[in-house]
Amino acid sequence: MVRTRCYLGHVRRGDRSIGPVQLLRGLTVDRRRPDLPALARETDPDRFVWNILPHAARSFAASIVVLPHEQARVAAVAYLYCRMLDTYEDLIPEPSASATELNRFAERFESFPPTAPSPLSSALARNDRDAVYLLLIDRCHLVDSVFSTLSADSREQISTLVRSMSEGMVWSTEAFHRQGGVLEDQGQLAKYCRNVIGYPALFTLNQLSDRDIPVEAREDALLVSEMIQLANVTRDVESDLRRGVSYHPALKPYLGRDSSGAGVQAAVREVREEYLAMALGRAPAYRRLFEGLDLGGTAPVRIAAVLMLLFTDLHYRGCALRTGHLAWPGPGGRLQVIARSVPAMISPSWATHTIRRVEKDFLGALVSITRDLSPNRGEHRAARAS
Repeated sequence: MVRTRCYLGHVRRGDRSIGPVQLLRGLTVDRRRPDLPALARETDPDRFVWNILPHAARSFAASIVVLPHEQARVAAVAYLYCRMLDTYEDLIPEPSASATELNRFAERFESFPPTAPSPLSSALARNDRDAVYLLLIDRCHLVDSVFSTLSADSREQISTLVRSMSEGMVWSTEAFHRQGGVLEDQGQLAKYCRNVIGYPALFTLNQLSDRDIPVEAREDALLVSEMIQLANVTRDVESDLRRGVSYHPALKPYLGRDSSGAGVQAAVREVREEYLAMALGRAPAYRRLFEGLDLGGTAPVRIAAVLMLLFTDLHYRGCALRTGHLAWPGPGGRLQVIARSVPAMISPSWATHTIRRVEKDFLGALVSITRDLSPNRGEHRAARAS
């Protein structure tokens, strides 16, 4: 493992600090009403990366900024490029045009420095969150400037990540189009999750380790990516329906419709419950990955791992409530998640205990949810849809 000595309060590159300062900024930014003019005025590449990261990465940002300085810069740039790919996939409605732009973005990295990406019209923004993502593409040259300062190895790893994600997103785009706006089963959903988060997860592990990642650990990383991406899937079921897509075939009759009707709401609840059960079952992979690769060996990596899991836990406790289940105990908000993670900075055993406790909570909730799942729910959905 990399044994980089790092204090969470370090400041590098003049006034461009990461660690606690960026963690605080991430907690205080208003993601629902981002200060778009301020973000657009920023011309310093490093400051732009750190200022837009909490808007683009949301909970992921907290796990990035606590990493050792140079690893944090690499992870931030890589994540922002992945976010740009996601924007081309999400906001270009025509599948073939979306695939073309995804491939074109990956091809940028065949030259150094990368060529300019294809612009997207600001009219495509459906809300302020989309507006941030479009601004990110418009200011891609600032991210490219930081990319150009990274080591040759880091640049090559980021380029490989972007190419892999682009190929995976093209598969997803074509699958949705071919299947009438839905994914057909959990196998396809798992592949989608791995395409979106799995490649970044493997990228991050390669950044943190100075040895090859064993096959078993790679599979655990991909299972973890499913657990994390399913948080986004469970959050956005209704908004995805409105834009005409669903990750579950049972919701195909409701594509493009508002989710306010009783029949739609019942179907959405059941699908969200299935997603939740699928995610909770991946919890042991997180603990195996953390312990098997000794990710608790350095304070920054240790706290990043705890932060990521506690943010995921926060979401799924809310998801349990939305599907009519009891939520297990845990931090009540973002600030409490940060506070619960701080002891991991000095105590490896505390971090391990926290990860094992969350695993136990997830598996306990899974037993309860699985017991409540109706074996005839598919028939009930068909009756409602008709």
